[in-house]
Amino acid sequence: MAVHDKIKEILAEQALLTPEDVADTASLQDLGIDSLGVVEVIFAIEEEFSISVPFNANDPEASNFDISSVHAISAAVSQLIAQQSG
Repeated sequence: MAVHDKIKEILAEQALLTPEDVADTASLQDLGIDSLGVVEVIFAIEEEFSISVPFNANDPEASNFDISSVHAISAAVSQLIAQQSG
């Protein structure tokens, strides 16, 4: 399964939606995912892809991990997979 599709699945599960309802341009806020949900999403991503996500839940703006949209999250995860598997 492609990284992007799995990210949409993880976000859909957290937002109680179907993956088809998760638009690439949607923000986590658009999907109704609160700050606790963001942390759960990060944990799910780390577990699913066996990566470490540089995300600080106490200061998300300072994190070097773009969670601005579904597309941005997918791109960031793909980049982390490439960095951490190489």
